[in-house]
Amino acid sequence: MIPLAAFPPALAQAVEQGVQTRMLSSTLPIQVWAHRPALAQAWLATLDQMHNHGILDGRLRELVRLRISAFTTCQACQVARKSGEVSETDIACLSSDDARFSPAERAALRYAELFASDPLAIDETVFAELGRHFSTPEVVELNMFCALMLAGGRMTQAQRAYEA
Repeated sequence: MIPLAAFPPALAQAVEQGVQTRMLSSTLPIQVWAHRPALAQAWLATLDQMHNHGILDGRLRELVRLRISAFTTCQACQVARKSGEVSETDIACLSSDDARFSPAERAALRYAELFASDPLAIDETVFAELGRHFSTPEVVELNMFCALMLAGGRMTQAQRAYEA
């Protein structure tokens, strides 16, 4: 891992902003990615767009992020909390069939579950259900967010870039 003090200024600034906005709960993955600073900055810029400028509700994003972390088994992802809008009780029952969640949250959670475990099962019926609750741009963002969370969780887990 590259020490934070050795980061190029632009990457250091992106990491500082990410920590301040709770987009990043740990710098360890970025300390691995810093071997390719331009790529690390591009990844962080995409995260920033979704976390700080996204059109999806923050609670929904956090539920989806945590649900995907159950599939990636990424320890850093599972313990991180990016939003205070999701309670520990929500997390304990985090499933697309739990009545505690709104219909929109259940639809997004179902999509995330399929995205992470059985993407070929995502069909027109799944998209029609999403369409009852979300605009097309929101569905596109949900899809991209799921992709980023799945990839990021797997990458962090594979690199063992988390605190033990």
